Amino acid sequence: MEAKEFDDTIAATNLLPGPASTQLAIFCAWRLRGITGAVIGGVCFIAPGLVLILLLADLFLGRHPPDWVLGAAAGGGAAVPAVALHAAWRLTPASWGRIGRGQSEHIRWLTYGLLGAVAANVIGPYLVLVLLACGLTEVEIRRRANPGPAFSVIPAAVLHAASVGGIGALAWVAFKVGALSYGGGFVIIPLMQHDAVTTDHCMSGAQFVTAVTLGQITPGPVVQTVAVVGYAAKGIVGGLIAALIAFAPSFVFVIVGGPHFDQIRANRSVESFLTGAGPAVIGAIAGSAVLLGRSFQSPWQIGVLAGALFWMFVFRRGVVTGLLGGAAIGIALALAGVSV
Repeated sequence: MEAKEFDDTIAATNLLPGPASTQLAIFCAWRLRGITGAVIGGVCFIAPGLVLILLLADLFLGRHPPDWVLGAAAGGGAAVPAVALHAAWRLTPASWGRIGRGQSEHIRWLTYGLLGAVAANVIGPYLVLVLLACGLTEVEIRRRANPGPAFSVIPAAVLHAASVGGIGALAWVAFKVGALSYGGGFVIIPLMQHDAVTTDHCMSGAQFVTAVTLGQITPGPVVQTVAVVGYAAKGIVGGLIAALIAFAPSFVFVIVGGPHFDQIRANRSVESFLTGAGPAVIGAIAGSAVLLGRSFQSPWQIGVLAGALFWMFVFRRGVVTGLLGGAAIGIALALAGVSV
C-alpha cells in the first residue's frame, strides 16, 4: 500500500472501538492476502502476548503463589493508577484540539470528561452508554450547526450493543472489551472491574489490579488483560475463550469495513461522534485510577504510587519501567517480611 493509505488506515483504526494496533496488523495482512491473510496475521500478532500473559496469570493467580510473587503484584499494581492518569494526560491535547477553540466547545469537552469520570466509578459496567450518549450528543450539535447531507453512519457500538443478549458473563465482559471500548486501553477497566470483582466474584480487587499490570508489561494491546480475567474465572480455557471473544470484533471490523476505511475516516458522523466520546473516554481512564486505588491493601502502596507519579510526570520516564520499579519494591518488602 502507499504511504497515504497506511496513514489513513492508522487514523481509521483509531476511530473504531477495540485495540487499534491489532486492527492495523489485521488490515495490513488483509491487504496482502485477503481474509486468510487477515486471520493468520491477526493471530500471529495476538498469540505471543497472549501466551505470555496466560503463563504469568498462572504464576500470579495460582493457588499458593510465593511471597515474592505477591509482593511483585502488590508493588506493580500500586503503580497502575499512575499509568492510567498518564494515559489520560497523553490523550488530552489531541482531544482538546479536536473539539474546537470556542468557550462553548471547551465547556462541552469538560462536561463530557466529567461524565466519563463519574460513570467509570458509579456505573462502570454501563460506561459504554455514557460514551455513546456523549458521542451522539456531539453528532447532533454539529449537525444542527452545520446542516448538510444526513449523517448516515451509525457508530458500530450502537449496533453491537443492540445485538447482545443471552450470553455468559465471561463472554459478555470479553465482548464489551473488544467491541464497545473506545480510546485508550484503560477504558476497559471500568467495563471489566465491576463484573469481574463484584458481580461474578471470579477475582479480588487486588487480583484485578494485577491483571491490569500484566496487561501493561506484556507485549500486545492492553485488551489482553481480559485473558487474565478469563483465567481467573475458568482457567486456561477461560482465558483463551475471553481472548477469542474480545479480539473477534477487530477481525470483523477490518474484514467487513476495510474496503471503506477511507470513507470511515472522512465521514462527518464518525468524526463528530469521536469528538464527543473522546473526552468521556479520557475522563473514564482518569476515573479508573480511583477504581484501582480502592484495591490497595497495604499503606506502603500509597508511597509506591506517589513515586510512580513522580517517575512518569516529573521525570517523564517510561510506564513499563515504572511498573517494574514498583514490582521490585514490592518484592524487596515481601522478602524483608513486610505484609503485602
